Amino acid sequence: MSHPRLLSLLTLALLTACGPKGESAPAADAGAAPAAGQSAVKDEESQPDVVKVAVGSKDHTTLVAALQAAGLVDALSNAGPFTVFAPTNAAFEKLPAGTVEDLLKPENKSKLTTILQHHVTTSALDLDFFEDGQAVGMVDGTRETFTRKPDGAYLGSAKIIASVRASNGWVHVVDGVLVPAAK
Repeated sequence: MSHPRLLSLLTLALLTACGPKGESAPAADAGAAPAAGQSAVKDEESQPDVVKVAVGSKDHTTLVAALQAAGLVDALSNAGPFTVFAPTNAAFEKLPAGTVEDLLKPENKSKLTTILQHHVTTSALDLDFFEDGQAVGMVDGTRETFTRKPDGAYLGSAKIIASVRASNGWVHVVDGVLVPAAK
């Protein structure tokens, strides 16, 4: 390629890369805050995801605070599918005094995350899916047993007291906190 043609191509490339009146386009701000995740999407018309179901419930403020402390809000706001066994505030109150406060401390994030992951499975499962005695694999890598009793359905020792369909799965409200067995 001849020098004049190369010079013309380079000039054209520079002009194309510049904005109006030859000004360069602004560079990305290295100090800018990262884009928010899926949980930041504002949508008042679509069916809520599992996190928005919890956020919209006055009975799940402790769970929402725990999800925030563990950094799991964005993960559970994604497409999923997820089935979340969501302990109520009353379920958290059944734990020994000081347990929730201790788990919410930054130094206990790993333990809190494990407990919360023990309440989630990566499928959208209606209660009709579960069979008595079925072992349910949880996100933390452990299992809980589903049972049907005369007074209702249980996962481990937690009774399922309500179910809500979400855009990315199911939220089954439970009356107890499921603590995984020590590994």
